[in-house]
Amino acid sequence: MKKRLMLMIIAVLLLSANPFNATEASAATPNEITTYANKFKGTPYKFGGTTPSGFDCSGYLRYVYNNFGISIPRTAAEQYKIGTGVSKSNLKEGDMVFFSGTYKAGISHAGIYVGNGNFISATSSGVTIANLNTNSYWAPKYTGARRLNEVKDSATPVAKPVSKPVLAVGQYYDVPTGYWAANEIKVLTAKGVLTGDGSGIFKPNDNVSRAEAATIIARALKLAPVKSSAFKDVPASHWAAGNINAVMKAGIVNGRSPGYFAPNEYITRGEISKLLTNAFGMTSAASSSSASFTDIKGHWAESSIITLAANKVTTGHKDGSFQPNANAKRAEYTAFVYRSIENN
Repeated sequence: MKKRLMLMIIAVLLLSANPFNATEASAATPNEITTYANKFKGTPYKFGGTTPSGFDCSGYLRYVYNNFGISIPRTAAEQYKIGTGVSKSNLKEGDMVFFSGTYKAGISHAGIYVGNGNFISATSSGVTIANLNTNSYWAPKYTGARRLNEVKDSATPVAKPVSKPVLAVGQYYDVPTGYWAANEIKVLTAKGVLTGDGSGIFKPNDNVSRAEAATIIARALKLAPVKSSAFKDVPASHWAAGNINAVMKAGIVNGRSPGYFAPNEYITRGEISKLLTNAFGMTSAASSSSASFTDIKGHWAESSIITLAANKVTTGHKDGSFQPNANAKRAEYTAFVYRSIENN
């Protein structure tokens, strides 16, 4: 028994002395937090939004802190329960600030303190900065602040990351060679139709926004950007305005409602069916047979879905369904566009 205990103690000592087993929590300085948070000023508000395509208040905080490896809960009420309480007079950059009674009782809004009495948060007007003390709306609703242990005046040193291999054109770190849509993603990237997030990541399983879908079609068809817009929610400053206007002018897309395109909303599989049949002039006559899916009867995009199947762009899901109202994923949309181009 003593021998066994001694061996266990030695093993523990060896593990603790091995630098390759040492782990340290990620950290960031207050200024790093606020500098990064400020990059998203003007980002539109989206209820339930957690990405730069649209944020709600707690989703915005979670996205900012997660960039530094700091994990926080999803909702403002839950976020208010973590960290250490801070008085208003002792606030510093990077602290989380909270408000009550905005749209419901209790903690209902969160932001990040950026100094000089100001905080930044995702509001109905988008990501904006306001003052805790002088803003007539926010000042009376201020409830308290929390400071995260990971936000320190000097960041905790972390091991230098292992350098990633250099990627060839059309390759991404998260799209392995054996991935089912790897070739389609590679080819369309090489043609300039697709891009990743700039860091070698493609995110094949992420949803596709309507703005992204329109942009990809505009690039695939080499449509020249158009300045004038028929949509109230697509201002000239929107990153995809020229492409959205171009596919609209070409008669390929319409808005989701009169005068509104909903560029930041996710596109559905039914919508991409209509989009692709319009863009590439497909007809069901291209094949003598047509697929019969279990869930498209009477759906507004039924004809377009059948046309895609007739042109061998899609075979639907293994269970016989097409799921027309499901959000389209980046990989499947890429595959559909690739096949549409090949069949054109």
